[in-house]
Amino acid sequence: MSSFTVMKPFILASNEPTASFPKNLTAFLPNPKNTWTNRNSILPFVWQLKCKSLSSWKCKENVCTAALSSKEIPDEEEFIVVNFYRFVFIKDPEEEVTKHLSFMEGRDVHGRIYLNQQGINAQYSGPKKDALAYVNWVREDLRFSDVLVQISPASNGHTFPRLKLRYKPSLVQLEGGISHLPLLDPSMRAEPLAPSEWRNRLEAVNNTNNSSHENINPSCILLDVRNGYEWDVGHFQGAQRPDVDCFRSTSFGQSDSEVIASDPLAAVDKERTDILMYCTGGIRCDVYSAILRKQGFKRLYTLKGGASHYLEREGSVGWVGNLFVFDARLSLPPSTYKPEVEMEASTKLEAPLDNSFAKCYICGSQVCELRHRNCANLDCNLLFLCCEGCVKDLRGCCCSQCTSARRLRPVLTGHQRYQKWHNYRDFELQSL
Repeated sequence: MSSFTVMKPFILASNEPTASFPKNLTAFLPNPKNTWTNRNSILPFVWQLKCKSLSSWKCKENVCTAALSSKEIPDEEEFIVVNFYRFVFIKDPEEEVTKHLSFMEGRDVHGRIYLNQQGINAQYSGPKKDALAYVNWVREDLRFSDVLVQISPASNGHTFPRLKLRYKPSLVQLEGGISHLPLLDPSMRAEPLAPSEWRNRLEAVNNTNNSSHENINPSCILLDVRNGYEWDVGHFQGAQRPDVDCFRSTSFGQSDSEVIASDPLAAVDKERTDILMYCTGGIRCDVYSAILRKQGFKRLYTLKGGASHYLEREGSVGWVGNLFVFDARLSLPPSTYKPEVEMEASTKLEAPLDNSFAKCYICGSQVCELRHRNCANLDCNLLFLCCEGCVKDLRGCCCSQCTSARRLRPVLTGHQRYQKWHNYRDFELQSL
């Protein structure tokens, strides 16, 4: 897996890629107004509040205390994106959903908020006032009082088309579901590493690999628990590209009968090998580490808060490319997460990191922009990286076959995004 591989799955801008079109597509298709010409002007912040006040933070590993300047705090009407999750027992999740829906009445919040007996998983956008009001209300419940909340800027309004707040059997989509997993038992999940600890471990692993003739450290595996298309725009240095384009089908470390070349956990010593796992926000690692624990892996570690928390705390040291996010923005540069940390970190690098990993899905050449686009074929909608030449030659499609499809959308340039699918449902069918 050291070489770049490409596949052609049906992928949507979602953490729940679907296998058919167009069911549920309205929730995930991009907003054409979401451009990022001003992406560095608003700073995100990641915190773990110990009090209800938003005017001051306490400075610890997960809790920050600092007075923010007026430039760092958006006006109440500025839009932000909020992410948090917590595995905790909820006796009556349906009643909990009703309470949350009642609180949301009259508030301008869009996104995905799911609850069940195992806890809550929330990703949503809204004006700062409404978005933070919900966070504060949730944190009034002792079960969620110290939940790690991650916030990033949304420069052009909502990044989700509507609010989906409901009971859902699985907080994370995985084949076979996750209700049977012991997620409420912290000892069955991986040990969380703070961003600073992760950075130290990452540097040690890469230093060992760089000095090794075979460029491999058998005593430690850096495992990217995301989708392949997420790796394509950015990842930690030394992490292999996941050989899946849908997390629900991930099967790392689950084959006992044979060694699979694409499985970085195949044939490793489960008792002695350190497994360093990371994803975007942490929840997929918590889920998958419980699976690996049941498979007999002993030394499991996760990046607390995921890559987004790391970029906010440590800058892009050890990270290459952008960070894929599951909303209309799709891709965020590391500088989005606290530019002053990024600037300080960049001065400490001995050499610039190589971004040549990002390849055009069609011709394999290096792409200049780390941002996916959707295939112009409405009935394909593949999410892929593409160079300008191939965009022009194939009229925004992912392959020559799609260029002769019956429903083609216009070619979009720059940061423009296609509207929700129903805006195109009445397209006249092209003659074949």
